Amino acid sequence: MKQDYYEVLGIGKQADEKEIKRAYRKLAKKYHPDMNPGDKVAEQKFKEVTEAYNVLSDKEKKKLYDQFGFAAFDEAGNARADAGSGFYGGAGGQGFGSGSFHTGDGSGYQEFHFEGGDMGDMFGDIFGNMFHGNAGGHSGFYSNGSGFGGFGGQKGYRQQASYRGEDLHADITVGFDEAAFGCDKMIHIQAADGTGVQSLSVHIPAGIDDGKSVRLRGKGHPGFGGGENGDLLLKVHIAPRAGYERKGMDVYTTADIPFTTAVFGGEVSFPTLYGNVVCKVPAGTQSGKKIRLRGKGIVSMKDPKVHGDQYVTIQIQVPTTLTAEQRQKLHEFENAMKQSGRSAA
Repeated sequence: MKQDYYEVLGIGKQADEKEIKRAYRKLAKKYHPDMNPGDKVAEQKFKEVTEAYNVLSDKEKKKLYDQFGFAAFDEAGNARADAGSGFYGGAGGQGFGSGSFHTGDGSGYQEFHFEGGDMGDMFGDIFGNMFHGNAGGHSGFYSNGSGFGGFGGQKGYRQQASYRGEDLHADITVGFDEAAFGCDKMIHIQAADGTGVQSLSVHIPAGIDDGKSVRLRGKGHPGFGGGENGDLLLKVHIAPRAGYERKGMDVYTTADIPFTTAVFGGEVSFPTLYGNVVCKVPAGTQSGKKIRLRGKGIVSMKDPKVHGDQYVTIQIQVPTTLTAEQRQKLHEFENAMKQSGRSAA
């Protein structure tokens, strides 16, 4: 006998959406196959909590479950109304005097009485309007040759609700360069139907920023009653790279240059994501000055022809060891600067 979905998640029937999600995440992490390799008991537990969450996180399915229990779903987990036994009434869908709904779980049936009205009213009273069709009256109905005798000249109808599967959310970490240039990653996740671990190839587009998501269509929870599958949304986290900082499409680095180069100017080789770039440093460059390297930043996801820039912050190297001659020259330089300062005064 299946365990009550609320008991599976360890929550009460009054639990709200946040409590349901919080309980599921805690148990899913505890029983995930990756955390319990080879443990069949944990794998079964994971399937059970996933099945319970799949129902209780969906407002309409939860409503059915709360009212009818497991009888509200077929073996595939689809919401159903068993029209093969029950709901007897007059011809043409009008003037139903009474009817019954068989629960299918061995507990007998529930009886409903109607003083008139049409078929739509009856479905609305029992299922809270969730089985009403669209304006054309075609949504969700198909003939199965039994039940509802004499309804509109048809042999009978069975109601099948159609739902889109719920989206799944997961996180993925990629390297700094992988995010900058794009890559293909192989990920392993628990299949949405709880059948085991699923391997998926994911393309990370060049230029994606931290916190953005990649959508894998149809890889979420399966749909119900012919509804389409949900999607899998992978939130991207970018691992840091030493010496590089990213802000949007721009990249920030620092570079040390010799004291003499800062004084006299000269050419300096700066590392970038695309290799070393030789750039001219102007004479008199101060420590903390930023040099802009155009087009050496991150590519735009919208236009591959557009790139951000790289900003290099200059740091001046101070000599730590000097020869006697070098020290003498620097003292001469220092005295010259002092004299220049006095004469300028």
